[in-house]
Amino acid sequence: MAGNSFGTLFRFTTFGESHGPAIGCVVDGVPPRLPLDEGFIQAFLDKRKPGQNKYVTQRQEPDRVQIKSGVFEGLTTGTPVMLFIENEDQRSKDYGDIKDKYRPGHADYTYDAKYGIRDYRGGGRSSARETASRVAAGAVARRVLESVPGAGITIRGAMVQMGPHKVDRANWDWSAVAENPFFCPDRQAAERWADYLDGLRKSGNSVGAVVEVVASGVPAGWGEPIYDKLDSELAAAMMTINAVKGVEIGAGFAAAELTGIENADEMRVGPDGKPVFLSNHAGGVLGGISTGQDIVVRFAIKPTSSILTPRLTVDRFGNETEIVTKGRHDPCVGIRAVPVGEAMMAVVLADAYLRQKAMAR
Repeated sequence: MAGNSFGTLFRFTTFGESHGPAIGCVVDGVPPRLPLDEGFIQAFLDKRKPGQNKYVTQRQEPDRVQIKSGVFEGLTTGTPVMLFIENEDQRSKDYGDIKDKYRPGHADYTYDAKYGIRDYRGGGRSSARETASRVAAGAVARRVLESVPGAGITIRGAMVQMGPHKVDRANWDWSAVAENPFFCPDRQAAERWADYLDGLRKSGNSVGAVVEVVASGVPAGWGEPIYDKLDSELAAAMMTINAVKGVEIGAGFAAAELTGIENADEMRVGPDGKPVFLSNHAGGVLGGISTGQDIVVRFAIKPTSSILTPRLTVDRFGNETEIVTKGRHDPCVGIRAVPVGEAMMAVVLADAYLRQKAMAR
């Protein structure tokens, strides 16, 4: 199986399956002498782990990370960092009834078509369980970004839409994100979402979402033109997250409704003599290179495919049938995708920083 690695200079490879003994990743390209311990990584994994409230899967995984290599006396050594997370709450029997059936909207059929075999236990390698490894790698990436001289880079994510229900940006408050189970920056919207998702959850249904990730403090000049554009790498990174079906940078698709006058991010000279932008429709990237503004990425997540409502399908023998997916599933997978989106932003930016550093004049 190819395609398990991401990045150029900062590069990570994930391994493991949903119901296997463990998952994890190997992170290569980490500079030496950066402070790194399991506690720092664990704080980010705890934001993503399942079972924290009734709105996410009730699988009870502590997601305890172990550093197996690349760190000595609390500092990175410059060698590959291996991060290991044991699976502790597998219930493979929940999937016995569907081992020969293809779940609509899931990767069951395509994995079978490609490999001639599939791990039906929770989706195997295609499960969102894999994203815990990304979050661990993203924590290491944040340590790299902390070493950028004078930058003070911050990466924050929020869920800005659940189904048809959007946040009111006039109510946006980053501090609200930690106060509700939806990573929602609008307190009033979070209250409405709770009732809405409760109804869907109890009826055996699910819903999609939109997540926004913002990186502040990124210096101007990161990224490559043409085929390795910073925004194209961000889009690719977000599209690798399970269930993501669309990505936009800055104004994104809304830019199609603007005129050139409206869309232009006008510029003036700031107190330090550097350009200051009066708006940010470009999302912090022009020509594939960072502008110094906030980098803004949004991605759309489809509804969870594993639901309790019967759906029409076929089995691997060519018979038409129905399927009900039992087990423990997220009624809105977009909730736990927020820390995953933050992690993917971090790994792209860490890679961009190291590439910029390598060509520094």
